[in-house]
Amino acid sequence: MIKGKRIILRTFRISDLDEYIRLDSDVSERGDYDAFFLLSEHGFKRDFNESGFWKEDFGMMLITDMNDRILGLISFFKGLKYAEGYEIGYKIFRKEDRGKGYMSEALKIFTSFMFANRPIGRMTVSMFTENIPSRKIAEKCGYVHEGVLRKAVFCRGKFFDLNVFSILREEVTPLQELLAATNV
Repeated sequence: MIKGKRIILRTFRISDLDEYIRLDSDVSERGDYDAFFLLSEHGFKRDFNESGFWKEDFGMMLITDMNDRILGLISFFKGLKYAEGYEIGYKIFRKEDRGKGYMSEALKIFTSFMFANRPIGRMTVSMFTENIPSRKIAEKCGYVHEGVLRKAVFCRGKFFDLNVFSILREEVTPLQELLAATNV
């Protein structure tokens, strides 16, 4: 568990699975830029039982408030097999929890955590070009715009361009320093 000022990042517990499935399956709460995939409850629970959602090239952590209420998810995965580093994905589930700074804090902490624990030189985030809130989060956390992948994702009946942002190891506040600053 990693505590920030307003959020906690932690791995999944068995007791989280049903609530997570309920939140992730509620299409009425999904923002305009969340991929429209529905979870297989059986497959999700099987994957949890096999790895706890934490492997060498893939991992997921919950974002909770200080009372352990699930706010969202942040994950890492190997985007391009031949490219250095990992890609990060993130989302806040409920509309009323968006725009409150939870994701900016989570991304900043998670990025530092990844560099502290993995021998990587870079991390990336990608988002639909129309997703201005996600772009602002990436920029606030020090990610730099690298370019656009044209018609890279098919979602909700059409193709979308993706903005690609990256951050390098030397551009990130070390985890211990970041956590010490948040607990002042």
